[in-house]
Amino acid sequence: MIYTYYINVTQFENEELFQEKLNLLSPYRQQKIALLKHEKDKSRSLGAGIALDHALETYGLRERGIEYEFGEWGKPSLKYQQSIHFSLSHSGDYAICSIGDKPMGNDIELIKPGRLKVADRFFAKEELEWLYEVQNEEEITERMFRIWTMKESFLKATGKGISLPLGDFAVVMNKDKEKIRVKHTFNAKYYHLKEYSEIAGYRVAVCCEESRDAAYSMIPIVF
Repeated sequence: MIYTYYINVTQFENEELFQEKLNLLSPYRQQKIALLKHEKDKSRSLGAGIALDHALETYGLRERGIEYEFGEWGKPSLKYQQSIHFSLSHSGDYAICSIGDKPMGNDIELIKPGRLKVADRFFAKEELEWLYEVQNEEEITERMFRIWTMKESFLKATGKGISLPLGDFAVVMNKDKEKIRVKHTFNAKYYHLKEYSEIAGYRVAVCCEESRDAAYSMIPIVF
């Protein structure tokens, strides 16, 4: 089972709540938050930490009690609980954490117009063909963020991050059933993609390694 927890970080504008939740987290996460300059970025990073804390509770763990290690390209993992995999992301007013028993990546993006130049520069040929099949600008923008979040989640799932060029692989949409697959030559592994649209105005994607039959669930965090 792959669980994705999500939290609205605007509540951390309350200084008392911010400090209360900050005290629940590890020195590593606290320092990471302290180094950020903008209050909104601090709230997002806190939200990601709290989402991870909630996710770890399902395994009888807490974020404050775990130790991190980092891959060659900077991907964080649990040093002493290597059968547990997680991924964090944040955008706009939300932070998310996905957790499960397979290597994974996730991404959340606030949908904003005027980002098509990014697609033209970084998307693969197959992705651009699907993107511009429609004429409505709003639908094109929606498709752009669908592809973008899936590409980002795939990059994070591989552990390579942005060291793997965005044009070297493609998110391919089946035109009949919109079944999604990743076309790549990076390795021989299969990667499963799952999309969420539960949060209005945002796109969320989770990519999990070798989990064709994995079940997925998205869970809000409410205090």
